[in-house]
Amino acid sequence: MTIEARLAELGVTLPDAPVPAANYVPFVKTGALVHVSGQISQGPDGLIRGKLGADMEVAAGAAAAQACAISLLSQLRRACDGDLERLVRVVKLVGFVNSTPDFTDQPKVINGASDFLVEVLGEAGRHARSAVSAASLPFGVAVEIEAIFEIR
Repeated sequence: MTIEARLAELGVTLPDAPVPAANYVPFVKTGALVHVSGQISQGPDGLIRGKLGADMEVAAGAAAAQACAISLLSQLRRACDGDLERLVRVVKLVGFVNSTPDFTDQPKVINGASDFLVEVLGEAGRHARSAVSAASLPFGVAVEIEAIFEIR
């Protein structure tokens, strides 16, 4: 089954790749690696804002992280000229969670992205990862995630 077919089976349609919010590029290809800039939590209804440990629960944070993973795949599709089948594997995610100083479940939040990528990509979706707390994120979003992918 193709990646696009698996996404369709899960009811996920990749949006157009988001444009950068400042003076940087959305991805850099070097050799067989694609480094995708941080993707903030946003969905069809706009930005997903909140602070974990204050006004957002872990499950909502995990959903925000999944939205970031969808944007990461959109950027990857763009980097691969529309052909997600060039993906070899997800190499690494770095996830930032907008959270209070006493919130310690950042890994559970970023699991929303990790679990989604494995659900869509199988073994190729397994990756190294960091889950880090942030005092704030751009536009007040709940989550931002950057990624490294290996492609053919």
